[in-house]
Amino acid sequence: MEGYTAEIEGKMQRFFSGLSEKDRRRYAAVEVAKLGHGGVEYIARVLACDPQTIRQGLRDLEEEEDATTGRIRKKGADARR
Repeated sequence: MEGYTAEIEGKMQRFFSGLSEKDRRRYAAVEVAKLGHGGVEYIARVLACDPQTIRQGLRDLEEEEDATTGRIRKKGADARR
């Protein structure tokens, strides 16, 4: 995996610092999706955030995709009712 230049990393850090917690998770997740293997650790280092935060962002993005397909319940929600 090839990382970004120091200039781009600085811009990413400034942008990231102005976001809400939810938007931070989602932004980090989008960056990881662009990078592929090794992206979580790299982006966690660049943005000084916990890898678990990024993984939650990835889950958030998956849930949003489900919502756009008309899904009402989250995956794994209790369907016995």
